[in-house]
Amino acid sequence: MTTTIEKIKQQIADNPIILYMKGSPKLPSCGFSAYVVQTLSACTEDFFYVDVLINPDIRAELPKFASWPTFPQLWVDGELIGGCDIVVEMYQRGELQPLIQEILVKYDSQSSNA
Repeated sequence: MTTTIEKIKQQIADNPIILYMKGSPKLPSCGFSAYVVQTLSACTEDFFYVDVLINPDIRAELPKFASWPTFPQLWVDGELIGGCDIVVEMYQRGELQPLIQEILVKYDSQSSNA
């Protein structure tokens, strides 16, 4: 049987851009999650999400695994970017957009080479 940590590692490995959030992009259940979805959506619609409210095992284990206590958590290319404040700051400084585009191009070229 797969452990929760193994499941988290697999999700992060399988998805170049993954957002662990409360609710869904269409129906966020907290203001911080809504703000990150809005910010991320300005860069791409192409991201995977996990609703931690319906995945209590992930909600309990991910903060320990990531050493990051709160949600949402944005992971890009296997690295934790951060939560709401960091994602919004990066966007406002113009750092998030090229990072997201670089990852999309990297993974698009990998999938077309497969």
